[in-house]
Amino acid sequence: MNQADSNIITALLEKEGYQQASSEEEAGIIMLNTCAVRENAVERIAHYLQHVKGFKRKCPELLVGLTGCIPQYRREELFTDFPVIDFLAGPDTYRVLPALIAEAGEGRAARLDFNPFETYDGVTQTRTQSLTAFVPIMRGCNNMCAFCVVPFTRGRERSHPFGSVLDEVRALAEGGCREITLLGQNVNSYHDPQSGADFSRLLDAVSREAPETRIRFTTSHPKDMSHSLVDTMASRTNICNHLHLPVQSGSTRMLARMNRGHDIEDYRNKIELLRYRIPGISLSTDLIAGFCGESDADHCQTLELMREIRFDSAFMFYYSVRPGTLAARTMPDDVPEEVKKQRLQEIIDLQNGISAEQLRLELGSVVEVLVESESRRSSDQLMGRTGGNRVVVFDRGIFQPGDMVRVMITGSTSATLIGRAAENLH
Repeated sequence: MNQADSNIITALLEKEGYQQASSEEEAGIIMLNTCAVRENAVERIAHYLQHVKGFKRKCPELLVGLTGCIPQYRREELFTDFPVIDFLAGPDTYRVLPALIAEAGEGRAARLDFNPFETYDGVTQTRTQSLTAFVPIMRGCNNMCAFCVVPFTRGRERSHPFGSVLDEVRALAEGGCREITLLGQNVNSYHDPQSGADFSRLLDAVSREAPETRIRFTTSHPKDMSHSLVDTMASRTNICNHLHLPVQSGSTRMLARMNRGHDIEDYRNKIELLRYRIPGISLSTDLIAGFCGESDADHCQTLELMREIRFDSAFMFYYSVRPGTLAARTMPDDVPEEVKKQRLQEIIDLQNGISAEQLRLELGSVVEVLVESESRRSSDQLMGRTGGNRVVVFDRGIFQPGDMVRVMITGSTSATLIGRAAENLH
């Protein structure tokens, strides 16, 4: 979502005559588009702002701005804690960035208003590459999970018009885009503001609008994972057989404390349905260690769920307090940090082992890979992903980024499949 927002920011500024600088040293404006979901993201911003001080000393007229979620909920202390910052802009205020930058040239400035109608409809994102693209279909979130700051930084849900999404998808496909990811904080709660069409109908229409383009979506909430959505995924061949479905904890007691709106049995049932309707589907998830009140037994239930479901991959974190959330207001952060870290390490070690085993099961199979780029290690190799979102590296041969290639899997590392090209598909 932040990458898509950065593309929107760039498009709005280019429309006003700004040009992207080739380096920090040549820039007249440096903006950091920020995420507030985890504390480590906040810490990285603090380190980078220290780095930016050097550019500011060399060029005092340089303007430094913070955009996105962090300024939306930490406005009061940011100007004080980081004097290098000249302006702040929240996620709903990017349309006024040119005026805000002008104000910042005369003194500190901020625009942090929530706009319940802003979806940036009509703004064509500036894209760094044409092979893959992110298409936001909604903004904000209504779920109010106890640990999550998103409703306080991005506001309540509002969906993009159905027709506007299809127009953008059509334009991307006609421009040669090979893979489109539909984005939302809770993508499967989408509802068209005009017709009320739900996400399964939108997903079906998108896949038909771009039948030669791979379609992905993220992020889904388990409570909104409907049978009709599973049916749509199963029936359309260009919808990738991968789903990111955050569970957060394997304990029903903890899910209730997290205000997730589902229990573990609900989650298991939906995983069972997905695997029945979409054989071979790849599953990833989010896991939080050490949420408020988590016991050893709760933690063990998370490990048990991981062994049972065998996720292909996971984003894993230990809990950090997010100001303004239900947990921050009403629950003591009572799991000691050393216990959080120990539990997280156990989760990471288990998932790394499962991921490696899942990849080894692919040995000898032939998979379809959309080539995205050269391998980071060698220009003689290419890197791409399967429909199940697994990374594959193979010798370049005659192929180029953008090709769809059948690859025989001959080996694997802990996170990557290795193979040899069989043929070019199209």
